Amino acid sequence: MPKPDADPTVQLDLSVDRSSPVPLYFQLSQQLEAAIEQGALTPGSLLGNEIELAARLGLSRPTVRQAIQSLVDKGLLVRRRGVGTQVVHSQVKRPLELSSLYDDLEAAGQRPATKVLVNTVVPASAEVAAALGVAEDGDVHRVERLRLAHGEPMAYLCNHLPPGLLDLDTGQLETTGLYRLMRSAGITLHSARQSIGARAATAAEAERLGETEGAPLLTMRRTTFDDTGRAVEYGTHTYRPSRYSFEFQLLVRP
Repeated sequence: MPKPDADPTVQLDLSVDRSSPVPLYFQLSQQLEAAIEQGALTPGSLLGNEIELAARLGLSRPTVRQAIQSLVDKGLLVRRRGVGTQVVHSQVKRPLELSSLYDDLEAAGQRPATKVLVNTVVPASAEVAAALGVAEDGDVHRVERLRLAHGEPMAYLCNHLPPGLLDLDTGQLETTGLYRLMRSAGITLHSARQSIGARAATAAEAERLGETEGAPLLTMRRTTFDDTGRAVEYGTHTYRPSRYSFEFQLLVRP
């Protein structure tokens, strides 16, 4: 994590429009969020003193506090005792396309890391067998990974693959993405069927992801197919919504 500056906010062009119907705290929070997303406020930077920021913008301290709290609630800032309000990192906004989380994190400058929790062969459950088109109780490869960004847990990934599809080396899984390994093995990823949801974290999930039990989690189920129409991967993933979101582009039907 970079060494915090004493007060990086002095370098930001912050202003509020008092004639706007948009609340002042929201104007400020949007500008600070944009600075984090665009890299003007880098991870580890100190936001500065609320009193100084309020005086500089001619705002009340409660207004500034409300703006900062809204970003704390989003997971972009954290209050550290004895340190101050510090930038954590921007939220990863993942486009709904056939890409891997590893690639998306790299593209967002999030320094991805992976801990492989399970890498073994197991009997296929009915759900996995149906998704992959294999016999129930037949062998499938199961991989469980914890994906981190800037050293913080971001997502828990559980993937099942047909047997013999490729060599899944634990060392390689910890240094690159699963889709990269599949492509390097000559597998052409063509399409996927995916569903997105949300639910409360179990005790095990909460411990794994650094959340509290019952906290909301984003969920994703995806079956990926190669260019021959063969199912090559079935994934069930959980994400921390404070660190991660899915981004849609909606088109008007003619």
